[in-house]
Amino acid sequence: MAKLLEGRPIAEKIKEQLKEEIENLQVKFKTMPTLATIQVGENSQSAIYLKSQKKLAKDLRVEFREHLLSAATTESELIDYIGKLNQDKFVTGILLQLPLPSHINSKNIPIHIDPLKDVEGMHPENVGQALFGKMRIGSCTALAVMELIKSTGVDLYGKEAVIVGHSEIVGKPVSLLLLDKFATTTTCHIATGQRGYLPTHVKRAEILVVAVGKPGIIQGEWVQEGAIVIDVGINKVGDKIVGDVEFEKAFERAGYITPVPGGVGPLTVTMLMRNLVEAAKLQQEGLSPS
Repeated sequence: MAKLLEGRPIAEKIKEQLKEEIENLQVKFKTMPTLATIQVGENSQSAIYLKSQKKLAKDLRVEFREHLLSAATTESELIDYIGKLNQDKFVTGILLQLPLPSHINSKNIPIHIDPLKDVEGMHPENVGQALFGKMRIGSCTALAVMELIKSTGVDLYGKEAVIVGHSEIVGKPVSLLLLDKFATTTTCHIATGQRGYLPTHVKRAEILVVAVGKPGIIQGEWVQEGAIVIDVGINKVGDKIVGDVEFEKAFERAGYITPVPGGVGPLTVTMLMRNLVEAAKLQQEGLSPS
C-alpha cells in the first residue's frame, strides 16, 4: 500500500524559504518581486489558477498586477503589450494565463517574454538551460513534479523513469530534469499508445509521471510494486476531480502516489513564486538564467 505524496506540506516549507529570500531582496536591493499576469479575454479554465496565484502573492507579500486584455486582442498586439512589460523596470515576472483565444498561437508567444522575467520557464533560452543541467527558471509543473519525487528520498541514479505525455509544459522538461539526475528515462506519447506499447513501458517504471489529461488512462494493475507515481492529470468526471491514473488499484501497488487533487496542484503555484523570486535575483545580479 502506497504512501500519499501530498503537495501542501512541501509547499508550506518552500513558502517559508521564499519569505526569507524576499526579505533579503528588500534589504540587499531595496526591491520587491512584482508579478504581472496577462489574460486575454475571460476564461473560466484559468480562474482557479489565477485565484491561487493572487492568494499566495498576498501571503508572501509580493506585488501582483493583473492585466486583462480584450478577447479580440491580436497576436501582434499581445506581443507589443508583452514588450512594454519587458521594459517596465518594476515588473520582475511576466505570466501569460492560458488558454489563449484560438486566433493566437500560444507557441509563438514565449520567445517574446524577456527570459529573465519568464516565470513559467517557457522561453527557449530557459528551456535550453535544462539541457546543460543549469536551469534556474523552469516549468512550474515540472519543478513541482521533481519536488514531490525528491521528498521520497529515493536515489534516482539508474532508476527506470517513464513519463507519459510529452508536452512542453510537463513531459519534455520532466524528462530532461530526470536525465540530469541520471535516471534512465522513457517518454511515452500518443503514438506509444496507438502501437499498444504503453502498458509494457508503464509496467517497468520505478518512477512514473503521467500528464495526459485522460481519466484512468493508466490502469492500476500496470503499476510496478513499490513505484513512485506522480499523477499530474486533473479531470472532471461527474462531480469528482480525478487524475490520469486509476488511483484505487495503483494505491495498492505503488510505494508512493500523489492524490488528485492535492498532489502536484498545490506545489505548482509555489514553484511559480519561486521562479518569480529567482527572476528578481537574476535581474538584480545582472545575470543570465544560466
